[in-house]
Amino acid sequence: MSFDKKGQHKESSDLQDKVLFVNRCAKVVKGGRTFSFSALVSVGDGKGRLGIGFGKASDVSDAIRKGTESAMKNVRQYPIGEITIEHQVHGAADGTEVLIKPTEDGTGIIAGSYVRILLEQLGVKNIVAKVLKGRNPANIVRATIAALEQLESSAKVGV
Repeated sequence: MSFDKKGQHKESSDLQDKVLFVNRCAKVVKGGRTFSFSALVSVGDGKGRLGIGFGKASDVSDAIRKGTESAMKNVRQYPIGEITIEHQVHGAADGTEVLIKPTEDGTGIIAGSYVRILLEQLGVKNIVAKVLKGRNPANIVRATIAALEQLESSAKVGV
């Protein structure tokens, strides 16, 4: 068991973080423009665990750090098979729709950029995914998570 500088328990895990998107916002004030940054970060271990976090700050590195901390708090275990998922799923978030289908061994990951990153971090080896509607990165990620939450293991279904 290890502890950080504040004396809190620090989880030692093999979660790898990946910055999906960084956005710069500008607020116009009397003295000029004030910039702030937001970062969308995902963490995963390649064994079925995945988390998404969103962080905002006046500095890019602080936004990424906050996003990573948020993602670590939101890590969930998803039921994935040996090589692919058990069944087809469809997820939606704010007008964005994502379709994820299982495939046979040797296909690889066929998906768009944000969906591909999430599925690689999840640990799926063979899968096909399609973003049906929407281009907003945050909504694509949320729709992908909504689709993954519909996954059920074969033991739960009774197969």
